[in-house]
Amino acid sequence: MHQGFEIIDFHAHFPTNRPWLSDELEETIKRYEAQIGPERRRILRERARPYGEHWRRMWGFPEPEPPEAHPGDREQARRWLAELDKYGIRAIVFVTGGGNEHLAEICSWHPGRFIGFAHHSPFLPDAAERLKQAVEMGLRGYKLLAPLIEQPIEDPAAFPVWEMCAELDIPVLIHFGIQGGSGGIAWHQNINPLKLHNVAKAFPEVNFVIPHFGCAWERETLQLAWSCPNVHVDTSGSNQWVRWVPGNVTVKYLFRKYYETIGPERIIFGSDSSWFPRGFAIRYLQDQLRDCLDLNMPDEHIQMIFAGNAARLLKLDLAMTG
Repeated sequence: MHQGFEIIDFHAHFPTNRPWLSDELEETIKRYEAQIGPERRRILRERARPYGEHWRRMWGFPEPEPPEAHPGDREQARRWLAELDKYGIRAIVFVTGGGNEHLAEICSWHPGRFIGFAHHSPFLPDAAERLKQAVEMGLRGYKLLAPLIEQPIEDPAAFPVWEMCAELDIPVLIHFGIQGGSGGIAWHQNINPLKLHNVAKAFPEVNFVIPHFGCAWERETLQLAWSCPNVHVDTSGSNQWVRWVPGNVTVKYLFRKYYETIGPERIIFGSDSSWFPRGFAIRYLQDQLRDCLDLNMPDEHIQMIFAGNAARLLKLDLAMTG
């Protein structure tokens, strides 16, 4: 419990000592970087670095541990379990973690506390079968990064995967909008959440979740959610994108806007936590909970946002709801 509420973190990344993303997405990134070239890539990183440092100072976050300091995944899992206990977190969803098999193994170390999502391209020849196998291994959802997928997300070639999601009755979390930290991807054929329109319409029984309140595509996310009642949003991360859009947008404004439009049933808390020594990004939880209380949301609606909706999609029991 935290502040009298049960908490499920619907969006985090397990900081494995392996590559976090699926093999095919890692290959996509490598091809993209090869097109730019190492020297120009270095220049981009150097020029973007001040924005990342400024963000860390704003939140008071430490520098991430260097790769050579990684303690191994068993110890990393122990550290994460200690974080959940420290902050009163009921369960955490890791949407990436070194591939489907590896993440399923990690989640098996602490069942009920660690929940994992499958993470592979929907355009692989065996994508639907991979998804079924991942769920059989214990994973409970499907995570995609649309701006890192080379084919149009609405292409019917991926429909067997959405059919499998419907058959398995699992949630699908798809990142649209700007991708990565400062200096990341701001344009791609799959960046607009409205690209999901035809898919969400065609598969109304599948619950889709758009993270980070739409990640700088708020208007399009709201229009998608208006059209498709099976579309949810998660609140994860610092949502620093609000500084890069017109108007005086704040996270509190986003809570109010989505609460007034799609209601509390389709808003899901997430932290986007990952690396140590930061661990669980408690600041995000504290600030978002304060925003909801300041908006005078009733406790039952706050409980839905911070655990109830995630529990429903993941088929988990909550002590407060039975």
